[in-house]
This record gives sequence, C-alpha cells and structure tokens, in this order.
Amino acid sequence: MAEWWEKAYKGGGPAKVDGFPRPLYPPDANQQGKKPSTNGPDIIAYKRTISRLGRWPWQTFDDQFSNGFSHGKAGGNVGDSGVAGVQRQQDIDDSGWLGKKTFDTLRYCLVPEGKPNAGQQAMDATAVNLINQAYRMFGGHEPDAPSGKTVRKAALDLAISQLGIKESPPDSNKVKYTSWYNMVGPWCAMFVTWCFETNSVGQSPTFVKGSRYSYVPYIVADARAGKNGLQTTDDPQAGDLACYDWEWNGEYDHVGIFEKWTSSSGNFDAIEGNTSTSNNSNGGQVMRRTRNPAGQGTVFVRVKEP
Repeated sequence: MAEWWEKAYKGGGPAKVDGFPRPLYPPDANQQGKKPSTNGPDIIAYKRTISRLGRWPWQTFDDQFSNGFSHGKAGGNVGDSGVAGVQRQQDIDDSGWLGKKTFDTLRYCLVPEGKPNAGQQAMDATAVNLINQAYRMFGGHEPDAPSGKTVRKAALDLAISQLGIKESPPDSNKVKYTSWYNMVGPWCAMFVTWCFETNSVGQSPTFVKGSRYSYVPYIVADARAGKNGLQTTDDPQAGDLACYDWEWNGEYDHVGIFEKWTSSSGNFDAIEGNTSTSNNSNGGQVMRRTRNPAGQGTVFVRVKEP
C-alpha cells in the first residue's frame, strides 16, 4: 500500500475564504526577477495548513516566506519539504512559489490518514481567518514598490486607458493599433504589442513593432519554448498575458492582458482588444472581460522585463 506522501491528497470542501491574498515569492526568487514577499498573516496560514498536511514541522509559526519553507529544507525529509513538497505531491510545478493554483489546492486538500486530524480540511478555521486578514491587507497582490514600475504594469495601465476604443468603420479591423503595427487584420495580439511597446516605462525585449506579435499561436508556442523572453506560468500577475483556445483544439484564438483575480472560484479580469460580448475574438473594441480558466483552454504567459 502506498504511503500518504506517495499519492495525491484527497480533496474536500473547499475551505471558504474571502479571496486569494497575493502570490508569494521567497528571497531567492530575486534571482529570477521576482520581488520577495513581505511578511504577512497569509504565510502563517500556509505554514499551518502545510504542517497539517505533513510537509512542515508543527511549531510556533513566523510570518516569513523563507527559502526553506518555499523549497523545503536540505536533506529531503518529507516532513521538511514545505510548499514544493505539496506541489510535487499534487503534480504542480514545484517552484516553491505560492500562486493561485497552489492556493486553491491547499483549500481543497484533506489531512491524510495517519496524521493528526486525518480527514479534516487542512486549511482549518484559524488558517481561514488569517487568509481573510491577509486578503484585506493585500487585496490580491503585493504592494507596489515605491521605487519604480514594471513594464508589465505600465502595459496594463496603458491598456486600461484604452477601454472603449472601437474599430472605425465597424468590422474593418482598422484601428490605431493596426495602423501602428502596419498590418490590417484581427488585432488582439497587435493591441498587446502596442501596449508593451508604447507605454511610459520602457519596451519589453519580447515585442517588436511589425514583427512580434500579431498571431496568438506564436505567442503560446514561443512561451512554451522559452523564446523571446516569454514563459508560461500557472500564477499570473498583473500585466501577464492570458491566451485563450475557445474550442479546446490546441489552436489559441485570442489574447488579453491579465489584470487581477476577482473571485475565489477562479474568475479573473483581463483587458482585451478586438472583443465584444457577442464575439470574443473579433468584436472590434477594447474591453475588460471576466474569464475563468475552466471556460476554455487557457495559457498564462509571463513577459520578460527589460
């Protein structure tokens, strides 16, 4: 019979929370361009939850998202494997970074057999209260650093400023983003390129006017291959890309700029060009759309900073 750590945790619930407080990054994430997370009550909640799951020693928990808790302590013991240990057990990318996908997993996991409180929600009432406290503090994202702004965030802000802009004449694919790119055609990807290339902070190394990108499948393919500063991510943050495959056939049809998670059920807002409520991919205007990853094939893409 397989031991509890050799099979996925059973699910139940989920634990009911007010929302996802924020993504968490340990100190060594700065080597990959991430801002290490500030201390907070959500970190205590996760340590408590992961301890109940058998992946971290039970103790008086501090509120620091340390490298050890993120990746596990040296030595390879199951009980010291932290966030990454849970991610491996649940077949999630074991980066040790704690994003929405890992957050939702922790909400569903039940304490395994042979551990104290077996069969209960791992995220207990105390952890839920801490999560809700953190959600009130952070509202879904780490506070912006006072010293600057990323190109991703600047591109998102520029996209938001374009809400309501439409093609002229209707159904022509003629809009200022296609004129700038020097190509008339479906323009959701050209809108994204324009936002990343003409914002007030700087140009991303990913996008090139008139060359990269006007075609969504190329964005997804290059992200999966790690080309042009693109990479896929399970934990999108403001300014990442959201690529959609409406028919689940492997052909990605549309792209927008991820804004924020809006519910604990997985809904998020994105700013999208060439969309409408009657035509997702060729609607002719810039809109804020609410999506859910379960509603279509969805790939989130991280854009490299300069």
